[in-house]
Amino acid sequence: MILEMKVPSPGESITEVEIATWLVKNGDYVEKDQAIAEVDSDKATLDLPAEASGIITLKAEEGDTVQVGQVVCLIDTDAAKPVGETAEAPKEEVKKESNVPEPPKPAPVVESKPVTYATGTASPAAKKILEEKNIPASSVSGTGKDGRVTKEDALNATPSMGTSTGSGVRSSSSTKLSVLRRKVAERLVSVKNETAMLTTFNEVDMSEIFRLRNEYKEEFKNKHGVGLGFMSFFTLAVVRALRLYPDVNSMIDGDYKISYDFQDISVAVSGPKGLMVPVLRNAETMTFRGVEQNIKDLAIKVRDGKITVDEMTGGTFTITNGGVFGSMMSTPILNPPQSAILGMHNIVERPVVKNKQIVIAPMMYLALSYDHRIIDGRESVGFLVAVKEAVENPLELLMNNNAKKALEL
Repeated sequence: MILEMKVPSPGESITEVEIATWLVKNGDYVEKDQAIAEVDSDKATLDLPAEASGIITLKAEEGDTVQVGQVVCLIDTDAAKPVGETAEAPKEEVKKESNVPEPPKPAPVVESKPVTYATGTASPAAKKILEEKNIPASSVSGTGKDGRVTKEDALNATPSMGTSTGSGVRSSSSTKLSVLRRKVAERLVSVKNETAMLTTFNEVDMSEIFRLRNEYKEEFKNKHGVGLGFMSFFTLAVVRALRLYPDVNSMIDGDYKISYDFQDISVAVSGPKGLMVPVLRNAETMTFRGVEQNIKDLAIKVRDGKITVDEMTGGTFTITNGGVFGSMMSTPILNPPQSAILGMHNIVERPVVKNKQIVIAPMMYLALSYDHRIIDGRESVGFLVAVKEAVENPLELLMNNNAKKALEL
């Protein structure tokens, strides 16, 4: 029986995907549930598993955009699994012994195309495109009749990067952006164009978090099997601040403000396919252990390419940590349709004033980008100060003065 494999729906509102990579070749025998392709949607890169075992025939090329429900391959389920494949030994040509040398083979004749008045001449459409790119038509190899430069030639032409006088390698490559990357680019541009985004900054003293982690991290890891990191402190500090300033946990929809009585915190995670933003559902109900365990599980899924669209959908607020890459300060961009995002940065020991004394302390800059259409300065600054207060005094504000109970030790 020939099974038609159709593109399944990766999630609600997704109508098409792109075949990023075929993991099998035409004529291969595939096992049921074996990953046969990676497909890109505008939200994630997902594996396409085989629906049955058999010989596969591909019906789409890498890079093709296909609709949900479209047939992308056929599987012959009646085909038997090969017992073992052995490469056929190449047949050696038996040469007759002879002292007479073989006559040399004539060189292939290369037909040269005649040069006419049209050679190197750009069509009107191509000429306009080349003028916009500031590329002379004479530098473009035309593929049209008699060497005429076509519109497609002009679109594919790239400006010269100058003539090198040195011996360095000057190469370039062109790679098509994935559907996910193109969608991310589109959304980021729309954020800049359609929101009134501003960023406010503050700095936090990490001394108390360092002290608590040094005191309890070994016991925490032995008890729960997961490390006690900075993200649990910041996530719970954000949860507290969102309760105090609920506008930061709201979104704008046309002429309406949508407010939420729950806090789904999106956490930016870097993976092989780029930046993913999985969601901690109902973070307001989580403990330190719960936050750390959920972030670890989601990060593993991102790393292994097993994160689902549902796990990245939604979210009412985002936390991103550029500090792991060494960022000192940045203005994080909003994760639409959310109205605010918190940026964490690297921790640097700096001189600060405490009790009228200059001391060295581990300091971090924080940045809150927000949509000024729905969040005013009072809320944005107050929210960031509330995060700062909780991070600098976690024992009282996040642990109710009982670290062991809060850490479930």
